[in-house]
Amino acid sequence: MSSNKVIHALYDDDDVLLKAVKSIKDEKHHIEEVYTPFPVHGLDKVLGLEGTRIAIMSFIYGCIGFGVAVAMINFIMIADWPQNIGGKPSFSFLENMPAFVPVMFEMTVFFAAHLMVITFYLRSKLWPFKEAENPNPLTTDDKFLVEVAVEENEKKLTALLKKTGAIDIALIDKDH
Repeated sequence: MSSNKVIHALYDDDDVLLKAVKSIKDEKHHIEEVYTPFPVHGLDKVLGLEGTRIAIMSFIYGCIGFGVAVAMINFIMIADWPQNIGGKPSFSFLENMPAFVPVMFEMTVFFAAHLMVITFYLRSKLWPFKEAENPNPLTTDDKFLVEVAVEENEKKLTALLKKTGAIDIALIDKDH
């Protein structure tokens, strides 16, 4: 996009927003961003966003946690300081594995959960003391904002946005 101007169209209903985004995409306008106060079901498909690979990462993180648990238990309970607890001698990891299942499960869940949170924050670029990027505070309450790039089509785009049910339309210059 050669211009640094965008139009902010404000909507007050998520169903109207979905229809508006579909209409804007059908007219071949480029949507920069959509700001919503809550997740809108189906918005990702209408915007044409790719699916997430976060479930794959969760599985990998769980496998890492399971591996750390097995290594930790084997070192602590078998190699470093074997103990006879309740008549169960510590000759090998496999003989005592049923007693270690709760620890292995909890470490798998612990690693998957904590590493997923870290991955989410890094992927979303949400780190401590980050300035908010939300252009309109109403989108944290009950309004929806669509940011559309403006080229040489401002009047046509404004007419389209009014037709789709926008309650407020503002031309914004993104030069900082």
